[in-house]
Amino acid sequence: MHALGRTPALTLLIFIYNFVSVYTIVSVPMGTKARLCCLSIPLTKAVLIIWIIKPRGLPSCIMAYKVETKETNETCLGRNITWASTPDHSPDLQISAVALQHEGNYSCEITTPEGDFHKVYDLQVLVPPEVTYFPGKNRTAVCEAMAGKPAAQISWTPDGNCVTKSESHSNGTVTVRSTCHWEQNNVSAVSCIVSHLTGNQSLSIELSRGTTSTTPSLLTILYVKMVLLGIILLKVGFAFFQKKNVTRT
Repeated sequence: MHALGRTPALTLLIFIYNFVSVYTIVSVPMGTKARLCCLSIPLTKAVLIIWIIKPRGLPSCIMAYKVETKETNETCLGRNITWASTPDHSPDLQISAVALQHEGNYSCEITTPEGDFHKVYDLQVLVPPEVTYFPGKNRTAVCEAMAGKPAAQISWTPDGNCVTKSESHSNGTVTVRSTCHWEQNNVSAVSCIVSHLTGNQSLSIELSRGTTSTTPSLLTILYVKMVLLGIILLKVGFAFFQKKNVTRT
């Protein structure tokens, strides 16, 4: 589980009179559990705890807790967003299984008699790409990283003559397709390396021999056909002359 807020990727701390604000950018792999932590304020000093959640492309919702009366107000039902424990023990928020729909801003505000404490997360969801690869024609190979977020990077070993294209999808994922060609006949196998924040993959591909292997085969077939045709013609000619000699006799 990712406990966010204790080891953030990027944090900006702002101090204003009676107001403290922290801004954090975090990246979480899709399908994992995430925990968003408020600022470390003793709950005995808190008056009101409220999470304001603004997912991209979805309506906002809140998770609020009034300390004195122990009242809660929760409008995030059905989104897999809950208190990590109970709000009287911890103000942290939990997402049980992070999905693309959870991407957005999460703001925790704690009100105390001394002032307000505010922490904002920019939650970015990482989606591992689905990788496919196959040999092409004429000593080429194709490697594709489908629907990753952010876009994957594809490289080859050994280096070849490569063309890489990207296609963006409406949900924010990107498909990357790389096609490479190798002129050298001594290269029989190549490796496709797919690099992504969720993990890297290295795949080996056997190259096809290309058109150079089909040309001798075609010539061989033509040669065999010509030889067979010659034999047939010789047999027909021999039979014809033999029959002619018999008739004269």
